[in-house]
Amino acid sequence: MHRRHHNIPIEIVRTVVAISEAGSLTKAADQLGLSQPAVSSQIKRLEQIVGGSLFSKTPNGSCATDLGKLVLAQARKIIEANDQVLALGGADSNTGRLRLGLSSLLTRPFVERQAAVTLGDVHIQAGTSQDVATALIEGHIDIACFYQRGDIDSDLATLIVDEYEDRLVWVRSQNFVLSPGAPIPIVTWTNDDWMINTLTRHGLSYRIAFSSQDYDSKKSAVEAGIGLTAVPSKLIPKGLVWAKEYYLPQLPTIKNLLCIRQGLNSSRVFEIKNQLSDLFMHHAPQTENEKVA
Repeated sequence: MHRRHHNIPIEIVRTVVAISEAGSLTKAADQLGLSQPAVSSQIKRLEQIVGGSLFSKTPNGSCATDLGKLVLAQARKIIEANDQVLALGGADSNTGRLRLGLSSLLTRPFVERQAAVTLGDVHIQAGTSQDVATALIEGHIDIACFYQRGDIDSDLATLIVDEYEDRLVWVRSQNFVLSPGAPIPIVTWTNDDWMINTLTRHGLSYRIAFSSQDYDSKKSAVEAGIGLTAVPSKLIPKGLVWAKEYYLPQLPTIKNLLCIRQGLNSSRVFEIKNQLSDLFMHHAPQTENEKVA
């Protein structure tokens, strides 16, 4: 007699991980575009299969139980395996679209130069450079353009097709003024060390005035005069200016890498590669702010 096997839908597996990362069923439901009862139903179904509770309620939301932690570890492996299998085709499995990964700093300049119809066969994934690089190495992205500081991982080095070394520069709002003797206020990415390491090395006092992973939020904070931030010199945003005040130390250089997953050689891949190279590599034109600086 054949033994009946239980198959766990990948949607339920993703829901378990979403609850863990969001911290509550309600937040996970919002992120997944589901109702809270639907999420609760999915979790109850999985709890029946594994024979125990996965999450316990706390004053701050939902916390994984000991069993839940074990399930979460396996759930992440299931999702990774699922995504890697889908990535074998070299494009989005449902639409055949190329998967383009861009650093958040590069997304706006790229899409502003496109017509909507020209991106019909492209899925763009924007995020931090570290996230884009990881997704590329793991096979979830076909073409990627992002920034890299320090040593380049050997897995990444084989995928580089073009690169450009740019200098990081301080930028501020037009009317930003630092009070005499006050710590330098900086607007930074979460866990960003571009500015902090430089200021610390020069023995300068600073304070983190605003921190976010969202590029537009950071830009808005700098425009409002909350603090200074650092960007590659080729990408000084409109509305901000290159800050050249005497008290600001020179920032390090940074590499912009253009990478293509191995085995991709279609004309469309090279068309997008050439667009990115023209925009962000050594062919990139100067920004208006850089011209007048």
